[in-house]
Amino acid sequence: MNMVEALAAALVIVNVALVAARSVWNYPVALAAVAIYGWVFVGANLYSDALLQGFFFAANLYGWANWARSRADAGEVVVERLDPATRVTWLGGGIVACLVWGTLMHRYTDASYPWWDGGIAIASVAAQVMQARRAIESWWVWIAVDVASVPLYAAKGLMFTTGLYLVLLGLSIWGLIDWRRARGRQGRMALA
Repeated sequence: MNMVEALAAALVIVNVALVAARSVWNYPVALAAVAIYGWVFVGANLYSDALLQGFFFAANLYGWANWARSRADAGEVVVERLDPATRVTWLGGGIVACLVWGTLMHRYTDASYPWWDGGIAIASVAAQVMQARRAIESWWVWIAVDVASVPLYAAKGLMFTTGLYLVLLGLSIWGLIDWRRARGRQGRMALA
């Protein structure tokens, strides 16, 4: 399984680098990566992460259409910003969903670290949806996911995945910086 895990990790790195660069081509890579990772996580009894890959597959299809439409309309993938009320809604909904999902995983499965794994899964769902909608705040959530994921995957002995999340942390910081620059350029162009 280590070579399969390594392949999935490599695909995720390519995917996130393409996302940070706001390239629509991240989506075919993402679809392959999440399909492979679904299988890896089932083998590690990380059921929240395994189910999350199915969600990511669907969310990546949605994101691909949304980003392609943005690029067709504006000539580039336009970065959006959430309003304060929407941020609060995402935060409150995420906390409730983490509590519910962690409870379900704890009570009805033999999941390893059900609360930790569940919290990462729910935060990843929020980040993926926000990213599909091109919201810059998605990068802050991805940074939190990456920081929380490193010790979880290390505890499970998934060393390629642990390394992956260290790389993803760097890519998420780069993505946030790059998207902030793009947002600034787009704001200046709108004023011109």
